[in-house]
Amino acid sequence: MLVLLDSLSATTDTRRSTYDDMSRDIRAMQDDDMANPASLWVNDGAALWSQPAGAAQMSCADCHGDAATSMKGVAARYPVFDAARGKPVGLEARINHCRKTRQQAPAFAPESRDLLALTAFVGRQSRGLPITTGDDPRLAPFVEAGRMIFERRQGQLNLSCAICHDHNAGKRLASALIPQAHPTGYPIYRLEWQSLGSLARRLRNCMAGMRAAPYATGSDEIVALELFLMARARGMATETPAVRP
Repeated sequence: MLVLLDSLSATTDTRRSTYDDMSRDIRAMQDDDMANPASLWVNDGAALWSQPAGAAQMSCADCHGDAATSMKGVAARYPVFDAARGKPVGLEARINHCRKTRQQAPAFAPESRDLLALTAFVGRQSRGLPITTGDDPRLAPFVEAGRMIFERRQGQLNLSCAICHDHNAGKRLASALIPQAHPTGYPIYRLEWQSLGSLARRLRNCMAGMRAAPYATGSDEIVALELFLMARARGMATETPAVRP
């Protein structure tokens, strides 16, 4: 899979960001930081970056300095292989790990405003940069595990992710266009949610729509699926924080 992605050229790469298929108004909303609702979370994340926390009374900036420099390109390469755990971890998990071990503070709850805010702020530093996830050979078996989940039929509707997003991308389900499902802009602001949300939230929503039991946020299955999708989008531009219908 990674060889295939590396071999794509400008003439053969038919991948499309969902941004390309959105209405002019939604594209304009994403492009203008003053109109993008996700900017509220990014601003909160900027404040959290410099705010001392926990028993250590340390801030993210105390270790990492200016996020515009130290975090440039970071979100574009997550999930990454964690040698201590022997498996990949996502950006949210890394933020919480630093919070617990460095700041000696309680972890942020999944989908909490603070965790989404910090993740969006870090992600914002990679906007416009190509996704590089999946270039570590240690990730190969986990990318393959994610691919298997992506292609596996499950749930009462007996569907797989691939049936919609590979085999029927570009068609319509009722009035909604079926996207190729490249996770180029997470966390994203969805008009449907009226809020910012993680890739895990979107995956769990899709699984519920398939009438399948959603994997738990942060589970090995969710991380493997996130890793596969990011590797599948390797080379595409990071859009964080994106806006979607």
